Amino acid sequence: MRVGEFLIAGMVAACATPVFAQELQTRPQVLQLSMKQAVEIALAKEGNTRVKLAEEALKQAEARSREARSALLPDLSGYVQDQSETNNLKAFGFKFPTISIPGENFSIPTFVGPFDVFDARASVNQSIFDFSSIRRYQASKVAIEATKAENEGTNDQVADQVARAYLAGLRAEAAAEAARSNVELSEALLRLAEQQKTAGTGTGIEITRAQVQLANDRQQLIAAQNEVDKSHLQLLRVLGVRLENPVQLTDRLEYAPAGNVDPAAQLATARKNRAELKAQRRREENARINSGATNLERLPTLGAFANYGDLGSGINSAMPTRTYGVSLKIPIFDGGRRDARRAEDASLYRQEKIRTTDVGDQIELDVRVAIDSLQAADAEVKAAEEGLVLAQNELAQAERRYSAGVTNSIEVTDAQTRLARARDNRVNALYNYNLARIDLGTATGTIHDLIQ
Repeated sequence: MRVGEFLIAGMVAACATPVFAQELQTRPQVLQLSMKQAVEIALAKEGNTRVKLAEEALKQAEARSREARSALLPDLSGYVQDQSETNNLKAFGFKFPTISIPGENFSIPTFVGPFDVFDARASVNQSIFDFSSIRRYQASKVAIEATKAENEGTNDQVADQVARAYLAGLRAEAAAEAARSNVELSEALLRLAEQQKTAGTGTGIEITRAQVQLANDRQQLIAAQNEVDKSHLQLLRVLGVRLENPVQLTDRLEYAPAGNVDPAAQLATARKNRAELKAQRRREENARINSGATNLERLPTLGAFANYGDLGSGINSAMPTRTYGVSLKIPIFDGGRRDARRAEDASLYRQEKIRTTDVGDQIELDVRVAIDSLQAADAEVKAAEEGLVLAQNELAQAERRYSAGVTNSIEVTDAQTRLARARDNRVNALYNYNLARIDLGTATGTIHDLIQ
């Protein structure tokens, strides 16, 4: 390079250095994630959308409980009123006789005013005895517990969703790694075919066959890498993280023996831990209390009221006045409205009892299906591992026979194809096994204990 070209290149590099440095600063850092970290991000307050919606549902339940409690607390209000008034006494039935005076008739006018009225007053109402309002407040507190249990269920479902997305990413990466190994193997076999032709023991068609196989494997590698990118984007979407963040998954698709799984023990664990069953039992309790509250509407209610303030024609002439007392309200007949509500609430209670039974049956089905899937996936992994070892041995023998000139490259290509299929089978078996473990953890309500 001449001196002038060197100087120009140096000036370009000097100008480009700040731009490159700025790009490095603004470039998103690689987000390294284990499955546990991914679940923690999704369950954070600013994470998954379902988690944020569940928090809002809890706030609404708490607000409804405060609203129900307000029926038991004093209702205090106040007002200040200053008005000028005229009135027609005839409208109220007042009739005044005409008084005759010698030389003149005199009558009291029926139109009065204008006159001023000033009233500044505070009033309070307090429920003393209202069983129906008390029961509805108790029902609202049970509804809060139901919402909290539903939030636990939402967290379990989000954890399950994240775990599945993470496993999909691991499977895509494992498939890409297997595709990369297939490409490396095809390149090695192509070199072997070229060496055989150079040595005079091979033919051109064998080189072409190896080149075709290499092209196919490279195409499979491109598709597998695209699946990796897609799985990372789907994982970011589940986490509620910006999609331009690059991701690196730190876990690997592995086999961890589950050991003996006792269906009875797993069912007992599920009935104890499943948030869906907890929430449904709270909803059933809420319906029972609400039904009782409607029945209690037939009882009398007792309340107290009072007001105190200044009343007069003006502020300066106002004098203290007050009213206080108690009121007893006795329901007699409301056209059948209470009876209709009582029948409706009783039906809602029976409906929730039916749902509780159905949720319990569904949980048992989930557990039994998950156990069967786990056992089948465990056997599938063992069969895939054995098939991979056999395929590797077959390829090794085929390579030796081809190198010795005993056979042609067709035998090697067939063995290579079976090895690629065995690698894919192993990846799919590991994915199915780990997915079955996630399913069992979700079915028993122990998904968070499984993700460590």
